[in-house]
Amino acid sequence: MKRMHPAVVRIMHWTNAIAMVIMIMSGWKIYNDEVIFGFLHFPDAITLGPWAQHGLQWHFFGMWILGLNGLAYLIYGLVSGRFRRLLLPISPREVIREALAALRFRLQHADLTHYNAVQKTLYVGVILVIILQVISGLAIWKPVQFSFLTALFYDFQGARLAHFFGMVAICLFIVVHVSLALLVPKTLLAMITGGPRVDDDPAARASSAPASNM
Repeated sequence: MKRMHPAVVRIMHWTNAIAMVIMIMSGWKIYNDEVIFGFLHFPDAITLGPWAQHGLQWHFFGMWILGLNGLAYLIYGLVSGRFRRLLLPISPREVIREALAALRFRLQHADLTHYNAVQKTLYVGVILVIILQVISGLAIWKPVQFSFLTALFYDFQGARLAHFFGMVAICLFIVVHVSLALLVPKTLLAMITGGPRVDDDPAARASSAPASNM
């Protein structure tokens, strides 16, 4: 038997978290140099780098970490079957029911080895958003060389807008993710210690899974 979150998963998770914070804070510094919305300017206290050029360097640094580590995480999740086991299927009815429970601070998570519908939706959603961020980021970085990517967003400004709103989505994910972790602290502890042990046998996991309330 092995831990629910093997060491390799925990390392990649926290590496992604650090890289994401670097990219968000440095991205705010870059945004301030050429704002999209005139009413929005991020305070220097929450940006990374004294000048936009420094912010750009930090952004590239975080980009390579998140890109390489994120790719490794995707490959591991797909090849090992981790994504299929933990993130699928997703029931819309369960998502609504458990989201309402979370808003009432009554979200139950007795079995750490099985993600609830809210968690599944958040994780799948943020993976898709990060992929969108990579594509739009490349279009912004090299709009001529990656003109076929820029065209996906209509033009350069469209890519900037998509990248901005992707950042907003990721920030919202972090707020919700951290809030849920605080509501159920043992989920945070599991990502540090590895969590409970799980059976490697898919049949055994299926037989031990809790019955659906639907």
